Amino acid sequence: MNLKPHTLLRDFPEMQEKIHALKKSDKHFAMLSDKYDALDHSIHQMESGVQPFTDEQFEEAKKKRLKLKDELLGMLKK
Repeated sequence: MNLKPHTLLRDFPEMQEKIHALKKSDKHFAMLSDKYDALDHSIHQMESGVQPFTDEQFEEAKKKRLKLKDELLGMLKK
């Protein structure tokens, strides 16, 4: 398991300025970004053994995170 968080800034360092700008100017982007961060934190807790989970919960959380990341990346590329 990868024990490093998958923050947007870590995954897309070249888009750091745009991420910060959109968080300030686009409420929808900010909300999705917050959801992504919370979900990523939860997944990180599962991977670290801090939060109990079933395999189904873990896989579902990872799918939701990927869907959010795809949506956020689409907004970043506009």
